Amino acid sequence: MKKQNTFTGFLLIGLGAYFLLRQLHIPLLTDFYSWPTILMIIGISFLLHSYITNDYQNIFAGAILLGFGIHFHGLTTYRFWLDHWGVYPLIVGIAFVLRSNKTRQGLIPGLLLVLLGLFALFSPVNPGWFHWVYQLFTLIEQFWPLALIIIGLFLLKNKKNAKSIRNKKNPRH
Repeated sequence: MKKQNTFTGFLLIGLGAYFLLRQLHIPLLTDFYSWPTILMIIGISFLLHSYITNDYQNIFAGAILLGFGIHFHGLTTYRFWLDHWGVYPLIVGIAFVLRSNKTRQGLIPGLLLVLLGLFALFSPVNPGWFHWVYQLFTLIEQFWPLALIIIGLFLLKNKKNAKSIRNKKNPRH
């Protein structure tokens, strides 16, 4: 229970500071009064919770939320920010690498995604066969809310299946 309270505490402190600063209308911080900042706060809360409580299962989610929050904030705030699909596999790859640092799982997929993202971002001329990746990411950009719904349903279904398997293994008498 204490571990869950740690995450909730960090989240409430971050959200409280966000809304307090928003009410104070500090001119220097007006660019941060946006939804990407809330993504960053949730991501930082997950990361702080994971590292402080040594419960590393949320490093991946925290890194993804923080990375996407930074990216979306950069897109809306800075003209020089890269608006390229290669940023997304780069962020996911970095999340895998961060998690693998503590859990020893997912290093290879993380490195492959980082390399794919860097290749896409910095390659002056992409090969002809790479065109399908652009089409795939265009499709993902259009229907990403549907993907979130499908992943959520999948996770709920697997949670119910895992619970029923546990109940079959340990029947109560």
